[in-house]
Amino acid sequence: MTAIRPKTAYKRVMLKISGEALMGSQGYGLHPPTVQRIAEEVKTVHDMGVEICMVIGGGNIFRGLQGSAQGMERTTADYMGMLATVMNALAMQAALEDVGVFTRVISAIPMDQVCEPYIRRRAVRHLEKKRVCIFAAGTGNPYFTTDTAATLRASEMACEAIFKGTKVDGVYDKDPVKHADATRYDDVTYDEVLQKHLGVMDASAIALARDNNLPIIVFSLDEPGGFRGILAGEGTYTKVQG
Repeated sequence: MTAIRPKTAYKRVMLKISGEALMGSQGYGLHPPTVQRIAEEVKTVHDMGVEICMVIGGGNIFRGLQGSAQGMERTTADYMGMLATVMNALAMQAALEDVGVFTRVISAIPMDQVCEPYIRRRAVRHLEKKRVCIFAAGTGNPYFTTDTAATLRASEMACEAIFKGTKVDGVYDKDPVKHADATRYDDVTYDEVLQKHLGVMDASAIALARDNNLPIIVFSLDEPGGFRGILAGEGTYTKVQG
């Protein structure tokens, strides 16, 4: 007898998480139990029948903008940051396959012995075969963040929403860690995010999402079951839309 899957709000989604999310309580690098916990969260959503794309930042290993600020040539620093995202993607792939989820790492910078090159039609086919696609190396171009890469790939893959996993359970009018009176938005428009500098994603990513009418769901990655809960119509989050 086939198990009945719960109805979900979206059939294909992009999960964007920062590299820092993988380092747990450490100050640097990868924390394997944290990577495993996130992989198990992804599996619960995958088991609902949702097709999942992922983009992971590289800030736990190297951040191009910081390297540039310290005197490194910006283009070189950004390429180093892109390589850091490949390392994180491979770690997440290993964790996902450890829990039985077939996964493909797809890089914007060709490195055939490590992962697949980005070919849109092939990536779509992987999703149709219920494989999780982790898009690495950003857009393959310097001066673009992984936020922009996530929005670009989500648009190309015809995702129905971007899920932005953060440390807090939505978008606030000011930093809730520093301000006890911070107010969380249930819904906010793309233009409000840009005008009020709410820091959801960088401006180019927000503009691209707006132009493609792609909603952004901001939620807490630290909340157990949060990713699955939102897809099942529960949980606390902020929705960014037109």
